[in-house]
Amino acid sequence: MSTTFFAGGGTAGHVNPLLAVADRLTEREPDAEVLVLGTAEGLESRLVPMRGYELLTIPRLPFPRKPNAAALRFPGGFLGAVRRVEQIIRDRGVDVVLGVGGYAAAPAYIAARRTGTPIVVHEQNAKPGLANRLAAFLTDHVGLTFSNTRLRHGRVVGMPLRREIESLDRRAVRAEGLAEFGLDPARPVLLVTGGSSGARSINRTVNRSAATIVGAGWQVLHVVGGKSDIGPSDLDGYHVLPYCDRMDLAYAASDFVVSRAGAGMVCELTAVGLPSVLVPYPVGNGEQRHNAKDVVDAGGAVLVADAEFDEDWVTFQLLNILQDRARIADMTVRAGSVGHRDGADRMTDLVLDAGRTPASRTRPSGTSTTEER
Repeated sequence: MSTTFFAGGGTAGHVNPLLAVADRLTEREPDAEVLVLGTAEGLESRLVPMRGYELLTIPRLPFPRKPNAAALRFPGGFLGAVRRVEQIIRDRGVDVVLGVGGYAAAPAYIAARRTGTPIVVHEQNAKPGLANRLAAFLTDHVGLTFSNTRLRHGRVVGMPLRREIESLDRRAVRAEGLAEFGLDPARPVLLVTGGSSGARSINRTVNRSAATIVGAGWQVLHVVGGKSDIGPSDLDGYHVLPYCDRMDLAYAASDFVVSRAGAGMVCELTAVGLPSVLVPYPVGNGEQRHNAKDVVDAGGAVLVADAEFDEDWVTFQLLNILQDRARIADMTVRAGSVGHRDGADRMTDLVLDAGRTPASRTRPSGTSTTEER
């Protein structure tokens, strides 16, 4: 029986692919043991036990960005986390450590290195995080989601997706999707979503433009997120949901999407072949703009800056796209051309390959034989 230690979390973007690989690994090897390392504050604290896997936690330790009291405490806290993970690796007989980024990943990588345990990395975003940049010097088992990611030893495997997404046949279950959300089969559907928490600027613009979009012959399925104050609407054809736990059916019912450009969303849209307007989150390191590059370059999506996505843009740009059914059909094909549906299988292959590797193959960074991407 093999034991794989999955490390990372914090957000759905980290937790969902982690769970997808864990599920696929246990499907292939039913006697495999899966342990997950995370924090008590991240989404993993709820989602991992819900999926039936054992969660072990360490303190949440953000990397200090400026000299202050937290920076002084960081080295001791980090070393303590590494020692705890080392102990877990030894006590539980861990064979492979798979990190997906997030607060728990860096201590796991260092602990694996110190115990001689093979390391596997999956990087979700086009711009890799600090922990995964470090890990890429410690292993040659590095899976990438996007072709434009620059990470040592990286190979494109795609995003590990939930089974219901990677196997979705939109045409076959479209009627079920329309019925699930009370949509009119005679009118095309625009899906709008900003993620589980919502996207305030997208929500505001679409809410104010709903009558214009509906007046153009479309209906809107608007998933506003759990933190939004936008409530139900009495406008015929404008359907507001606080959240959606059947995104597979939402995709099946939809003809076009307006969304943020988070890695998970971009990968799900391309996997199922849905054209989109992508509005990258304007805060942070700009990773969402980079996440969108492959599908935008392929012609399957249009990128618009958050500050430009207003009512005028909807009226003069979005409606022009929605009224051009030939363009939407072409974008649908182009979106699907860059999608990957086998990311979970390809990452599981990396895990199994690393598990067959003697611990000594986790080489010092100076001995790499693989060209850096």
